[in-house]
Amino acid sequence: MANIKSAKKRIRVIDKKTARNRRVKNHLKSVLKDFELAMDEGNFEKAQEKLHLAEKKLMQAAAKNTISKHAASRKVSRLTKRFNAAKAAK
Repeated sequence: MANIKSAKKRIRVIDKKTARNRRVKNHLKSVLKDFELAMDEGNFEKAQEKLHLAEKKLMQAAAKNTISKHAASRKVSRLTKRFNAAKAAK
């Protein structure tokens, strides 16, 4: 445990940021899972909505530095590619 006042404050700040990052990442996982379920069902209208929401949430997380911008772009690209391939196959 820290003894210096500034070190104690840093611990509190880090705890808050860690909690926020966990919430954001858990929310991202649920949004991506919803997209996956819509794709598995073959419901492309619902999957299109979920893809749009997933892209929005990924970019918001990247803007807040919860995940890197490159990781967010890569995930969006892969999701879009998968969606378009499945839609074209049908």
